[in-house]
Amino acid sequence: MPMAAADIEQMIKEALPDATVEIKDLAGDGDHYAATVVSESFRGKSRVQQHQIVYAALKGKMGGVLHALALTTSAPH
Repeated sequence: MPMAAADIEQMIKEALPDATVEIKDLAGDGDHYAATVVSESFRGKSRVQQHQIVYAALKGKMGGVLHALALTTSAPH
């Protein structure tokens, strides 16, 4: 079952309230998304740690309900 972009954004913002989140549906199928997430909580963390924070925010949906999510993460400039 596909997942709505708004649901992905909401889950990320619940975990990272300060985050700026942009979601793009790459294939129009509700299964393949790209997300750009900018949050102060990423400052000082490696790219892998930043991605782990986002995946944790999705509470196990990655790889199940959500098939693919290309992530771009950073701290604010």
